[in-house]
Amino acid sequence: MVPVVSLEPDSHSCWDEPLSITVRGLAPEQPVTLHSALRDEKGALFRAHARYRADAHGELDLERAPALGGSFTGLEPMGLIWAMEPERPFWRLVKRDVQTPFVVELEVLDGHEPDGRRLLAQAVHERHFMAPGVRRVPVREGRVRATLFLPPGTGPFPGIIDLFGIGGGLLEYRASLLAAKGFAVMALAYFKYDDLPKATDILRLEYFEEAVNYLLGHPQVKGPGIGLLGISKGAELCLSMASFLNGITAAVIINGSMVNVAGTLYYKEESLPASSMNLERIRVTKDGFKDIIDILTVPPEGPDQKSIIPVERSDTTFLFLVSQDDRNWKSEFYAREASKRLQAHGKKTPQIICYPEAGHYIEPPYFPWSKAAPNSLFDMPIILGGEPRAHAMAQVDAWQQLQIFFHKHLSGDKKTIPGKL
Repeated sequence: MVPVVSLEPDSHSCWDEPLSITVRGLAPEQPVTLHSALRDEKGALFRAHARYRADAHGELDLERAPALGGSFTGLEPMGLIWAMEPERPFWRLVKRDVQTPFVVELEVLDGHEPDGRRLLAQAVHERHFMAPGVRRVPVREGRVRATLFLPPGTGPFPGIIDLFGIGGGLLEYRASLLAAKGFAVMALAYFKYDDLPKATDILRLEYFEEAVNYLLGHPQVKGPGIGLLGISKGAELCLSMASFLNGITAAVIINGSMVNVAGTLYYKEESLPASSMNLERIRVTKDGFKDIIDILTVPPEGPDQKSIIPVERSDTTFLFLVSQDDRNWKSEFYAREASKRLQAHGKKTPQIICYPEAGHYIEPPYFPWSKAAPNSLFDMPIILGGEPRAHAMAQVDAWQQLQIFFHKHLSGDKKTIPGKL
């Protein structure tokens, strides 16, 4: 028999969906090595490989067969995706154009030897970021620069504003994937995009308020309030929005700070200065990365107390998703401190979910873990923390948890997602 790679779904799927990989037509107990590869939109190559052994019938099902070595070991059906590593050092996999897929190439090679192996079978699979029926609507309304993603149907749908971190620009891939789950999601840019500011040294919450009002006023968005989803600097901004602005019902804070950082935040007659950074506390690892975990004083002292976001003002319901090996800042401390402040003022106790051995960038499922990445505030790569497998498992769980949370608090659906968790 000629070996054949079978995929389910067969030719394409959404990036956040699991992919079943089976190889049939092998010899009984045949040793093989599977390779995966994709190129991002800038041509950077990402690859993974794993060694396997077929069963007594000559079949290899990655949902039943453990990897015997390579980029990962053990039973990891999606390991060939989440364990991909960049050929370029410190290069994160980011999707810029959600209207095109990433193309994953799979190869089955004979044996476990590193060189001279014969190609037995191959397949190509497209991983999409817009499910069928999801609509992409560019937004240039007043000062707001964003992209709104609407699910199939007429709605109205629960609305969510999605914010990313210090890299700036307009990233749409999380919003586009989340729209397929029944939410109207607006990916919002706030600097380094179009005619927006080039830096975060001064940010005004009136801009974000305008975005909230735009979303609440959209005919396909369900009120009376919206949700916020943010990571890193975006998570910190979500805390500030929930503290100062009206119309926000629920917020998911992914590895965020409870102090204002990297610039002054203004709203009407109030302001939050940037927390001081002690750059002498930066450590350079033996790998040549910067470890910035200690540059902020925790807990804030002296003048830095003026940088604390007054979360106790908020009536928003919060979910904090926390990586316990986040090396960018002490996310778990900030989440628990926010919880203390909320409870001390009689507000709802937030939900906090912690992920041991996960690093800073909790992305949608199956995005590869990054050990380090460039940061616009520093002149060399910043270590992100985490361990590849634990980080991958955290991303899968966090993606489900935030959907459950938003469905409950924005849709009134108190059930879990069917077939999930």
